[in-house]
Amino acid sequence: MLKKVYAATCYGVDATIITIEVNIDKGIGYHLVGLPDNAIKESNYRILAALKNNQLHFPGKKITINMAPADIRKEGTAYDISLAIGILGASQQIKTHKLKEYIIMGELSLDGSLLPIKGVLPIAIEAKKNNFKGIVLPSANAKEAALIDDFEVYGLDTINDVIDFLNDKDPKEPLLFDTQKYLEELDQHHNFDFTDVKGQESVKRALEIAAAGGHNILLIGPPGSGKTMLAKRIPSILPSMSLNEAIETTKIHSVAGNTKNKETLILERPFRAPHHTVSDVALVGGGQYPQPGEISLAHNGVLFLDELPEFKRSVLEVMRQPLEDREVTISRAKFTITYPSSFMLIASMNPSPSGDFISDQQKIQSSASEVKKYLNKISAPLLDRIDLHIEVNPVPFEKLSTTAPAEKSALIKQRVQKARNLQTERFKNTKHIHYNAQMDVKQLKTYCKLNDETLQLLKTAMESLNLSARAYDRILKVSRSIADLDNSKNIESHHIAEAIQYRSLDREHWMG
Repeated sequence: MLKKVYAATCYGVDATIITIEVNIDKGIGYHLVGLPDNAIKESNYRILAALKNNQLHFPGKKITINMAPADIRKEGTAYDISLAIGILGASQQIKTHKLKEYIIMGELSLDGSLLPIKGVLPIAIEAKKNNFKGIVLPSANAKEAALIDDFEVYGLDTINDVIDFLNDKDPKEPLLFDTQKYLEELDQHHNFDFTDVKGQESVKRALEIAAAGGHNILLIGPPGSGKTMLAKRIPSILPSMSLNEAIETTKIHSVAGNTKNKETLILERPFRAPHHTVSDVALVGGGQYPQPGEISLAHNGVLFLDELPEFKRSVLEVMRQPLEDREVTISRAKFTITYPSSFMLIASMNPSPSGDFISDQQKIQSSASEVKKYLNKISAPLLDRIDLHIEVNPVPFEKLSTTAPAEKSALIKQRVQKARNLQTERFKNTKHIHYNAQMDVKQLKTYCKLNDETLQLLKTAMESLNLSARAYDRILKVSRSIADLDNSKNIESHHIAEAIQYRSLDREHWMG
């Protein structure tokens, strides 16, 4: 007898429906076809043990299983319960009228319990798109799948629970997503707050501007000046994620297997800080069985690269295209996968190999050639994609010892949110552009017009400070964000003046 069970496989951050056809006929044998990997081929041992340990019968006949479409490679242990239910259905041990209405997935333990799987959210989204009534999966994954509206999600614990569900015994209520609870939890407390940072008001101002416009930023300062401490607090001032952003972010982490046993979707903007020994595959994604890399796991959040010159040049160079396109495409001989990667890059570095600024001649132990070689580890095209370069000086003792509280992240976040609201309204009719850092030449001409006085100030600054040509567009974008924080329709001269000072590395004689 032939029976069909429906499952799904993740391809990038999207899913594809898989039809599992199980046919039981006269003879002896177990044949599994349709490009399964070794984990799926081994499933018959787990299924056999699970069925016997739950007083169920594994047919001693010829079992042929096809996983269609057969030209897509399937991998992982998530198909265990799908295959087991197909065998039970084809051998007439259970009712099968619900099989065409539900996606059934989960890993089987030898005692018949269901273990969590990866990629549940994109699978649920694809199932809803293909008009399935709902999904049956391990209870540990249920809350993640329940993010989809008007879609039945049944989180079960054992194979016997799945059989009871299919046989209409002991019916359970489907799990529903609580939208109100999500909205209440959005503004939850962050572990890091800017009120903990003493001094550094000018750097905090630059970070506020970067957050307001979604700008990439480079912090340059000696060890102990607070670069890492400041960077870790940036997510606390970024706007709260919308429900669509939260679902999009959770999809990526679900495919990567980072949401197992989590209560619900990801509420906080991601903060990823890979070590400088990271490989290019780990950073951008890929591998034999493609997985999202750090830049995709930082989607809708922050990617922090500490000690930027210590990263391998090849690793840094692969970021250039994702920084521009806000997505990364991984091409191999047999497939092409695109992962979203719209993140805010925060990088930090020392100003010289010794860690000190060139102007501090009493401390610096590096020659001019050594400093130049050190700074040249970061290519000009990569620097071209970083809007703000900020010098971070050590905090003096008077500031460290003060007991006066610094401004809280919540207050800064309110100003950032107002600026982002202006940008949302500004770009509402522009596809793929949501904030100032994403503007192209067309938007710059439209929204960054300068009057004669402001234009002359910019010209004078570029000539006197020997700013490079690539600094021009960046200054305009940053000045637009500063104007938005001031709720100003036009870019004024003081907005341009402030933006100019945030381009340290573009000054011809910055190295002394």
